[in-house]
Amino acid sequence: MTLRKELIQQDPPLHPNGPAAAAILAAGIGSISLAIITIAADQSAGLKTLLTFYKPTGPLSGVTTTALGVWVLTWLILDRLWHRRELPLRKINIASIALLFLSFLGTFPPIGDLF
Repeated sequence: MTLRKELIQQDPPLHPNGPAAAAILAAGIGSISLAIITIAADQSAGLKTLLTFYKPTGPLSGVTTTALGVWVLTWLILDRLWHRRELPLRKINIASIALLFLSFLGTFPPIGDLF
């Protein structure tokens, strides 16, 4: 093997996929947080009152705002941790899709009402 080929193989990627992985996983975490907060607000009168940021919409305003905050905060933290890393996107995509699927189940009324 020539020196040139060795150097080419050892160079890190020009554009690491860490920021993209952070965005993908943060979306999954944000969606599952929406389901968890929705179920918790339905079960707890105190939390329902606490999450009422705007009276005409009721606790929905706080549920969505809180889930949005979880998503953005998760994205910022993961982006900082992974901004120069090359990560296994397949595993991250699978985890995110699983979280998204669970969040759909959790916010589907017949399933969410079981809790």
